[in-house]
Amino acid sequence: MSLALARLPSRTDYVEEVYRVLLDAISDGSLAPGARLTQEEIAEQLSVSRSPVLQALRLLKKDGLVQDAPGRGLLVAPLDPQGIGKLYEVRGALDALAARLAAQRGARIPPALIAAGRRASRGKDVKAMIDADVEFHHALYEASGNPLIALSAQTHWVHLRRVMGAVLQASGSRDAIWDEHQAIADAVEAGDADRAARLVELHTDKARRNLLDRLGKVLAEREA
Repeated sequence: MSLALARLPSRTDYVEEVYRVLLDAISDGSLAPGARLTQEEIAEQLSVSRSPVLQALRLLKKDGLVQDAPGRGLLVAPLDPQGIGKLYEVRGALDALAARLAAQRGARIPPALIAAGRRASRGKDVKAMIDADVEFHHALYEASGNPLIALSAQTHWVHLRRVMGAVLQASGSRDAIWDEHQAIADAVEAGDADRAARLVELHTDKARRNLLDRLGKVLAEREA
C-alpha cells in the first residue's frame, strides 16, 4: 500500500507528531486494517529520520493499533467488534457519570461546539467529524469538574476514534447524533442530572449498536 502522508515541519523531535499523523491515518481509514507499515517508507513520506518513526510505531503497538506482521515488520491491527462493544460499555459509564456531575454543577456546553459538529457531519472530511465528536465528549468531561474522567477515557478514545472512522465513511445522515448531543447539553444546563445521565446512556447504547452493525457491514465488504 502506498502511503500519502503530509510532511512535517523541520524539527528535531517528531515522535508525538509522527504518532498523531499515523493515528489519524488509521482512524480515517487511509491506513486500512492489514496495511503493512515500514519505518523507511513512513520516514520518507514525512521527511523525518527513522528514529521518531520507530518510537511512534512502538507507541501505536502498545495502544494495540498495530501488531507484528507475519514474518517481519508491522501491520495495522484488524478491527475487533467484540472488543469495541466492551469499550462502549466503559465509555457509557464514564460519560453518564460526567453528564450527571456536569448537570449537578449546572455547566454549559458551548453552543458553538455543537454548531461546528453539525457542519462537520454534513461534509466529507471524516477526520473533522471524528474530531468534532471527540471534542463534544471531552467538553462534557471538563464540565463534570472531575479530571479523572477524561484521564480514564483517554485510552479508550484512541480505539473509539478508529471504529468511528471506519463506519463514518459508510454512514448516511449524521444529524441525529448531534440532535442527541444537543439534548444532553440542554439537560446538563438545566441541571437535570438524572435526565442527562439517562440521555447519555441511551446515546451511547444507540451508538454502540449502530457502529457494530455498520462495522460488521464494512468488514464484510472488505472481505468480499
